Amino acid sequence: MQIIIKTKNLEPTDSLRDLINKKINGLGKFVKIFKEDFKEIFVEVEKETRHHKKGNIFFAELIISLPGKKLFAKAHGENLSKAITEVKDEMEREIKKYKTKTIELPRRKYRKIKKQIV
Repeated sequence: MQIIIKTKNLEPTDSLRDLINKKINGLGKFVKIFKEDFKEIFVEVEKETRHHKKGNIFFAELIISLPGKKLFAKAHGENLSKAITEVKDEMEREIKKYKTKTIELPRRKYRKIKKQIV
């Protein structure tokens, strides 16, 4: 799994890369059930404006391509680590929702067929 990091209005430091890798690598355990292995996770982190001093000034976006669907998550935060944590949590929810749909749909069809046979 490769994490591609894009930054806007921020310097891509080693500590920023380490923080993103630490937070985002945890998502791998949620998508390993899919047969096709995904290769890349796109992470975009930005400081919205240079003159903005208060409020939610950091923005994080995460994109994962899974079989049949592209999942997006966006989050704003007061500091960079908060925005990255929020986007990771949002993506975790999106992956779980997608996983439930892809697993549960064939089960429902099987149950329906089984009831018709019996």
